[in-house]
Amino acid sequence: MRENKYGNRELSWLKFNQRVLQEAADPSVPLIERLRFLGIFSNNLDEFFKVRYATVKRIDLAGKAGKKVLGGFNAGRLLKEITQIVIKKQAESLEILDSIQEQLKDHDIFVIDENEVTSEQAKFLKEFFLQKVSPALVTIMLNDIDKVPNLKDSKAYLAVKMVQFEKDRLTNRYILIEIPSSIERFVVIPSTDQKKYIILLDDLIRYNLDVIFNIFDYTSISAHMVKITRDAELDLEGDLSKSYIEKLMESVKDRIEGDPVRFVYDKEIEQDTLDFLLKKMEIDTTDSLIPGGKYHNRRDYMNFPDLGAKHLLYDKIEPLPIPGLEIQGSLLEKISKKDYLQYTPYQTFSYTVKFLREAALDPKVKSIKITIYRLAAVSHIASSLINAAKNGKRVTVSIELQARFDEANNIKYAEKMEREGVKLIFGVTGLKVHCKTCVIERLENQKIKYYGFISTGNFNEITAKIYTDYTLFTAHQGVLKDIEKVFDFFEVNYKIKRYKHLIVSPHYTRSKFSDLIDQEIFNCKAGKKSGISIKMNSLSDYGMIDKLYEASRAGVKIRLIVRGINCLIPEVKGMSENIQSISIVDKFLEHPRLYIFENEEHPKVFISSADWMTRNIDHRVEVTCPIYDDDIKQELIETFEICWKDNVKARDFASKEDNSYRKKEGEDFRSQFETYNYYKQKLKSIDNKQ
Repeated sequence: MRENKYGNRELSWLKFNQRVLQEAADPSVPLIERLRFLGIFSNNLDEFFKVRYATVKRIDLAGKAGKKVLGGFNAGRLLKEITQIVIKKQAESLEILDSIQEQLKDHDIFVIDENEVTSEQAKFLKEFFLQKVSPALVTIMLNDIDKVPNLKDSKAYLAVKMVQFEKDRLTNRYILIEIPSSIERFVVIPSTDQKKYIILLDDLIRYNLDVIFNIFDYTSISAHMVKITRDAELDLEGDLSKSYIEKLMESVKDRIEGDPVRFVYDKEIEQDTLDFLLKKMEIDTTDSLIPGGKYHNRRDYMNFPDLGAKHLLYDKIEPLPIPGLEIQGSLLEKISKKDYLQYTPYQTFSYTVKFLREAALDPKVKSIKITIYRLAAVSHIASSLINAAKNGKRVTVSIELQARFDEANNIKYAEKMEREGVKLIFGVTGLKVHCKTCVIERLENQKIKYYGFISTGNFNEITAKIYTDYTLFTAHQGVLKDIEKVFDFFEVNYKIKRYKHLIVSPHYTRSKFSDLIDQEIFNCKAGKKSGISIKMNSLSDYGMIDKLYEASRAGVKIRLIVRGINCLIPEVKGMSENIQSISIVDKFLEHPRLYIFENEEHPKVFISSADWMTRNIDHRVEVTCPIYDDDIKQELIETFEICWKDNVKARDFASKEDNSYRKKEGEDFRSQFETYNYYKQKLKSIDNKQ
């Protein structure tokens, strides 16, 4: 058996982000979509350094090796390996960006820099700069201050070196210009022909350096971009007299002063400028110094303008209705008779909003309880809950204020809902509330009847367009009474509830899933049909990995679709030879958690908010829901099989070469496109029957 049974979580995450970069490099992906994948790659990397790299760095600074939690890797050596990988992939991303911009020229789209501005464009750019950009600039004269003010986390800055004569000798003056985020990064220049021209805001500022510094008599001036990334850990200790929201808001503000964990700079910057900045900002060599290209904050490419070039984008799909569930009629009436499954973005998220809007207006509905993790900036979900409270419903919202990087947004809505009479629960001490559940009470024939939904994803209208997620609408009274118990636990969390149907973290997820695996092991050894099929975002909990290894050694066939982190090493003789594992990265972000256990040809099927990561199993409130409706159970099995057949966007974890695509057999089969076709066929079948 292998000495090292697990892959390292951080390195596995970097491999996932490399799969995102593969999409940016893929010539079969439309050009502007490729730019947007570059943006996702960059955004992911920012968050990785804020959270994961920062965590490893804290372990190293504490003088610990960290091997137990880092999969056998030493923290110090791991930091160096991460930096080497990131430098290599940053360089690759720059080559991809250059290639895409060259190809855009074939479609009459030109991204120009400050040296390519024509005389016709100059007038517009000067005027645009003076009217829109100049008033928003923050310019810091570094020579005149003792210490650099705290640079904002992940903001981009131009480091300016100005050479001027002072007292008959050349002197250097160093300046930082903050690139304003209030202005679109890509400035579209008016054109008189069919060609479209874009200049980045950074280059527009470079073009106008003479305007900014016209009071100085200088001989030369240059500007190179730099960016700092800070530790994003929140600190909620301190003054006991402050409310939880006050502490959290202060901690979010303090994040801008967190320890630096990465400093990215244009590799063309003069050495004296770089040395001056590092010394002035007190950044030492233990921080991750990443040489990059001319442009940082490439996450902005996620919002690259489409310029009306539809042929350079993926075809937009029209979200489908759920077969048999008319959105115009009463959802509650339909759900009272049978369960329904919504699979976004293939099917419309509007059902989730309509469910809450109907509950807000229905005189028979007495209460609504819902968990919220990440809300959209403009949230119809929040509006519906406020509407319900105004109509006299008892509305209870468990809102997770520590949803990383969405704290401020969630706090804004929490305060708004509280003002309108919504009862708020701010999670459970020591646990994040990550489950996605809703239950309502409706008075029918003098008795309370429950309705609700359970989801694998956030109740967020924006992410529902790009994240694939399952939502079960149900009136199963046993399941919904269990959800009521989850809300009771939020309020009285020293009492551990017992659930008849749901699997709930942190108390039962590990043991219940272990029991389900044990049953498959027993069935396999008894010669009965066995098997495990799982789809999730991340697999890093060593205990659950060991359990899958145990099942593999017993002969249980296991199939894993893991989008992101995967610390399980598949297809190793004597350890995991019966485990196959793939990852799919494509147009949409694969987000569902789906668990299927063969159970002697009577499959047990679950949807869940929980990945198999230690945090989800032991340190969060998560809900895994069994599927009882036979039609939905079959639908979930069939959609898993569609994903498993992917031979276009599936990468094989067992391959000796990182992120190599699955060996292709037969015709191309792209699972996301085939899933949409599957649901279109379902609608046609119902229409034909009618």
